[in-house]
Amino acid sequence: MSPMDIRIRPGTESDAEAVATLHTASWRTAYASIMPEGYLNGALAADHKALWHRRLTDDRSEGDLFIAESGSEILGFIYLAPRADGRVLIDNLHVSPTLVRGGIGSRLLHHGFEWAAAEYPGRPVYLEVLQANTPAIAFYERHGGRLAEPRIAHFPQGFDLQELEITWSRS
Repeated sequence: MSPMDIRIRPGTESDAEAVATLHTASWRTAYASIMPEGYLNGALAADHKALWHRRLTDDRSEGDLFIAESGSEILGFIYLAPRADGRVLIDNLHVSPTLVRGGIGSRLLHHGFEWAAAEYPGRPVYLEVLQANTPAIAFYERHGGRLAEPRIAHFPQGFDLQELEITWSRS
């Protein structure tokens, strides 16, 4: 697939199932040795399905989803949400595990930056990443992200992991 075959479009309610499936596959690959196996192979899929159904039907004003696709195949997605502190959170950026390192993540990240600059001019963009997810951290650093001190992420499923905040200043 050539880069010209890929388009980025806003997500819709009809994307909820496919986005949840890709989100789950991405976590099961990226977090295989980071998160508890029982969660990754247990409740994760149902959690993601409920999350994306809620985000794309009930809470449309909470954030914006953008999908990278080729034909009708979803290749990746980014979800951004403005926060009360004035910043814009990249709450999700995922690419199909078979397509990682193919440029799709970079295109989605830059699309997110452009969207944030147009919708929320001058506001910093940030995300939270698990500290053990070193490939993702390296990707964000290559794209100009600045790392903050580690902190603990508390997961409602009953486990805690170290995470970092990565920030981009926008003018």
